[in-house]
Amino acid sequence: MSEEKKTFYTLEEVGKHASAEDCWLIIGNESNGGPKVYDVTKYLDDHPGGAEVMLDVGGQDADEFFEDIGHSKEAREELAKYYIGEFKLDEATKAKLKAQAEAKAAAAASSGVSPILIAVVALVAIGFGYYQTQMAKTAEE
Repeated sequence: MSEEKKTFYTLEEVGKHASAEDCWLIIGNESNGGPKVYDVTKYLDDHPGGAEVMLDVGGQDADEFFEDIGHSKEAREELAKYYIGEFKLDEATKAKLKAQAEAKAAAAASSGVSPILIAVVALVAIGFGYYQTQMAKTAEE
């Protein structure tokens, strides 16, 4: 397909298609040909994982989700049937996606307790327990 005949969609346009009646996804990245837009509405009921998993990422960039699942070659061939155009990745969109990714990472980092904090608390508890046993031995003598 030549560059002139391709249809390009913005993040705003794709975002309008996030329902069971009209579901688009952005899938793809620099390593596999770039982000592409797919209208998966007719495939929702046939998706082996159920429609809900696709609807959760409908109208947005679903590439990370798609790749994390580890879809088969057959799944990728099936996806190709629903291709409707290319995702227009301009500087404003790049900045918006970067901000969303950073916010997601910050939320994930702040939502859990740091493993280092857990280790410190455990060490303090062990030290305190040891101190108590030593004090009890000293008191018995």
